Amino acid sequence: MSDRRGRRSAGLLLFRRAGGGTGGLEVLLGHMGGPFWARRDAGAWTIPKGEYEPDEPAWEAARREFREELGVEPPEGEALPLGEVRQKNGKIVTAWAVEADLDPAAIAPGTFLMEWPPRSGRIQEFPELDRVAWLGLDRAREVIVTAQAAFLDRLAEHSL
Repeated sequence: MSDRRGRRSAGLLLFRRAGGGTGGLEVLLGHMGGPFWARRDAGAWTIPKGEYEPDEPAWEAARREFREELGVEPPEGEALPLGEVRQKNGKIVTAWAVEADLDPAAIAPGTFLMEWPPRSGRIQEFPELDRVAWLGLDRAREVIVTAQAAFLDRLAEHSL
């Protein structure tokens, strides 16, 4: 599945108001797991998301992937549609924002298997997201997957 064109992902972008509602917005992002991303920061953070099949509604996929990637139930609350973006790899990502507070320490990330080191024949398990953190919008823009920055902009516009 190396060809990502035509693939679709859906995810949830949690946000909260810093300082108990008196400060700016913060968003919950995850740092991608695995050896390729281990020493990277810029472009290595993402909204919790994952791929889905055409017969699954994107909203249901976003909630399922949140649960799978973070190991906790997605929060209830009003979902603000953030639309779609096309990432550099051709994948189309659909996202919703939900206002909620979540303790990053509560996260129990899902895992994936891959051969590592390459061509070694050794299969190792890695977390989907090796850490999650609340980030202010400026910091989030510095580290999020480039195309996904549009979701931050759309959230900020809605929250004015």
